[in-house]
Amino acid sequence: MMVDKEVLEILEAEKQRQANTIELIASENFCSDEVREMAGSIFCNKYTEGYPNHRYYGGCENYDKLESLCQQRWLKVFNAEQDYCCNVQPHSGSQANFAAYMSVCRPKDVILAMSLDNGGHLTHGSKVNFSGKIYDFVFYGVDENGFIDYEDIRRKLTNYDPKLIVVGASAYSREIDFKKIYEIIGEVYSNSARPYYMVDMAHIAGLVAAGCHQSPFGYADIITTTTHKTLRNMRGGLIFCKKELKKKVDSAVFPGSQGGSLMNMIAAKTVGAFECLQPDYKDYIHKVVSNTAAMCDEFLKMGYKVVTGGTDNHLFLLDLSDLGISGRQLQDACDRDGITLNKNCIPGETKGPFETSGVRIGCAAETTRGKTEEDFREIAHRIDGIIKNLKN
Repeated sequence: MMVDKEVLEILEAEKQRQANTIELIASENFCSDEVREMAGSIFCNKYTEGYPNHRYYGGCENYDKLESLCQQRWLKVFNAEQDYCCNVQPHSGSQANFAAYMSVCRPKDVILAMSLDNGGHLTHGSKVNFSGKIYDFVFYGVDENGFIDYEDIRRKLTNYDPKLIVVGASAYSREIDFKKIYEIIGEVYSNSARPYYMVDMAHIAGLVAAGCHQSPFGYADIITTTTHKTLRNMRGGLIFCKKELKKKVDSAVFPGSQGGSLMNMIAAKTVGAFECLQPDYKDYIHKVVSNTAAMCDEFLKMGYKVVTGGTDNHLFLLDLSDLGISGRQLQDACDRDGITLNKNCIPGETKGPFETSGVRIGCAAETTRGKTEEDFREIAHRIDGIIKNLKN
């Protein structure tokens, strides 16, 4: 049998990188061996266009069972079996958002979302992304302290009358009040048809599942998420929707925006959901939250500026604007010292997205590796030393 030595060499190099690096990227985690085994299983060999019991190919009976089980488990993870349906086919969170928009909006419809420099995601209306090219986005932001400005949401709903409001972020360290936004929508549209309410909970899905963050279920019409990050599963996407939207959402995924589902990845998602339903998963998420708070507090004790002054979840933003160094400089310096994190815009950003005035730090991945609050305090001091070297 032929062996691809070049790829194996790259694989070995990546094994060494992961083994010898402190992983602080908030959107990354380490999945279990069982999940990885499913991703590389014989489930990769089959085309399964369509949905359970409605396929375009024969030989799908085992795949129908697998996908139905995956749907049922993810609904159970979020206690959503009663009112929601789940589509497990999106290849990624961005793909899930694309299909979600497509299910209820038409090109040029107005969508309200959180701006990128205030903590939103690329798929929430960035001009370089499909979302900003296809739809007419308007944005809400944060107040002077970095917290979501709920009154700004009210104003934008009143002034722009969007077809859809998207709530969620990729760099926001505080709890989001989904109920309050639901109530604001109801107040603004008390005598008229309201916009669809969508939540992108990709970053905080694990916290929602473990009861460490308010749940959007019961409030949002559509909920999207990735399956990695705090869910600690294989990289992929999910869409939950109220039952009356099932047909629209399913059609937007297939055949609307993608072809045959990746059943090996759905197998991995199914095992990942099983893991999220185990008691020790909640313990893990509680440790993530406490570890993140400990590390954030250590930076504050050392005199650093943190956006919003703290964190409620798995991440926080370090504000470097008064230190004379950029996020990119710190990211590169940390890379050289075996610490992986990412440069990130902060509210009121004055630098470009490739430089930035801040960095984003997340603790989910290293918590998976067993690190404690004391470990994260030590890492904070190690980063402090890197910053001092850069300044000098």
